[in-house]
Amino acid sequence: MARKRLPMRQLREILRLRWSCGLSQRAIARSLGISVGSVSACVARAERAGLAWPLPEGLGDEELGRLLHPRGEASPVPRPQPDWAAVHQELKRPGVTLQLLWLEHLEAHPDGYRHSQFCERYRRWARTLNPTMRQRHRAGEKTFVDFSGKKPEVVDPRTGEVREVELFVGVLGASSYVYAEACETQELIDWVAAHVRMLDYFGGSSRIWIPDNLKDAITRPCRYEATAHRTYEELAQHYGAVVIPARVRKPRDKAKVEAAVLLVQRWILARLRNRTFFSLAELNQAIRELLAELNRRPMKVLGVSRRTLFEELDRPALLPLPATRYEMASWTRPLKVSIDYHVEVEKNYYSVPYTLIHQTVEARFTAATVELFHQSRRIASHARLSGRGRHSTLPEHMPASHRAHAEWTPSRILRWAAQTGPFARALADQILEEHRHPEQGFRSCLGLIRLGQTHGADRLEAACQRALALASPRYQTVKNILATRHDRVPLPDPEPAAVLPVHENVRGATFYAQEEIEC
Repeated sequence: MARKRLPMRQLREILRLRWSCGLSQRAIARSLGISVGSVSACVARAERAGLAWPLPEGLGDEELGRLLHPRGEASPVPRPQPDWAAVHQELKRPGVTLQLLWLEHLEAHPDGYRHSQFCERYRRWARTLNPTMRQRHRAGEKTFVDFSGKKPEVVDPRTGEVREVELFVGVLGASSYVYAEACETQELIDWVAAHVRMLDYFGGSSRIWIPDNLKDAITRPCRYEATAHRTYEELAQHYGAVVIPARVRKPRDKAKVEAAVLLVQRWILARLRNRTFFSLAELNQAIRELLAELNRRPMKVLGVSRRTLFEELDRPALLPLPATRYEMASWTRPLKVSIDYHVEVEKNYYSVPYTLIHQTVEARFTAATVELFHQSRRIASHARLSGRGRHSTLPEHMPASHRAHAEWTPSRILRWAAQTGPFARALADQILEEHRHPEQGFRSCLGLIRLGQTHGADRLEAACQRALALASPRYQTVKNILATRHDRVPLPDPEPAAVLPVHENVRGATFYAQEEIEC
């Protein structure tokens, strides 16, 4: 790069300090705040022009400039210009640096730029890109995901109702390869399912996922230690990735997906604005067709398509997909094992080893199975039950004898109920008989015990009598009776058997018996 010319005022001062004051070139450079090379070049040009101090009277700046920089000077030979777009793409490959690319440039062009100029000119070129495009992304390293603010619409074919659906967008960092699909909601189940289909579309997974702070996916948004939902973390682990959410209100952290969302809105949603879709599948089919066209379109700045960059950069670097697709699973909060060695999961009850009574476990459940964990170790697996109030009890979880470990046994519960009163014992007996295993009725009987501790034995006995009279031997029934104080209301007397009134027009059995004899 040619040296920038100094102002005429500084040139005159250099010549004065050199020829009149006799200062060294280094002292002059230090005094004027310029480089020693600039001082040396100025003095050399003045000597070649035959100038001396003092300068000729009346010599203006324009004439002095022509003397120091005559037009006949040979202009510097232009250096070969690197392909900065190619340099920018090569930097996305793992292990590639500017120094390596500069050395390769020198091998092809020995008269090319030196290292400092090569780096400076590349950075100057990179500043001409969109600011959100200047982040350097390694191949196969990052995937950015988000939902679009603008939503497509689906029409119910039966009612004609128009409803908005969500638009999920994902993009790979190095190649800007885009994925988009419509889904019903932004809830965790749709978020996870969209990720699974996106990874199938890419044919692999990047090592880092960068989502926005979606409420269902990021349970604790924090700039320094954000916490992802356990199911979302499990999904990432299944595909060998890690979740690093973008900072709150920092769109530059996910600039790739912000740009991708804008592209999808302009080149997919806008083109579908005049079409009517009657199902989510029909809408996604149209999106998939336009998505392939979008990825094949050459980008203006780089001159190549996203599909081409994907095949060259991201596809070889992506992690391979696991042998099985991820199955959506949810986790419960910590659960305490009851005295019947069962825990409640989604309104049904599942057994664990009886030795874990009163301890805490966690449950992970899918559409087909329920898995129970204690201290991160799986201790039980059950087929998931449908409906409500059902029990799944594995024989190996039960003690050899019901008295071997559990403090409460059927006989002890019945003894306690008998101490309360005959109606309490009858109610407890019916509760235990209704279950396949008596231990499954312990939970309801334990509730009766606690009701007796709260309201007293007399009120509990009266409530049990009323529950039996209503033919509803359930804990909830007894609890409701006590809560509404119906236990203090006397039960109605049983109605006596109907007796026919005495009347001359009413014939009794004697009359018909006598008539039969006569016949």
